[in-house]
Amino acid sequence: MPRSLFWLSDEAWGAIEPHLPRNQPKARRVDDRRVISGIIHILKCGGLWADCPPEYGPSTTVYNRSNRWSRRGI
Repeated sequence: MPRSLFWLSDEAWGAIEPHLPRNQPKARRVDDRRVISGIIHILKCGGLWADCPPEYGPSTTVYNRSNRWSRRGI
């Protein structure tokens, strides 16, 4: 059975993207649009972060990015 995944539309991404942090001196980043789609997917379905579908990137990345951005008010 195919999974029903959430993906940000081009319009939604255009509204969100300018508000994201830039030039973070860290390792190569997983695509922000993909990670945000994963965050929204987990929040919508009420699942565990560890059960985040791999299409959104590593579940630890999705969780950590959500946690970090939430603390920063992003």
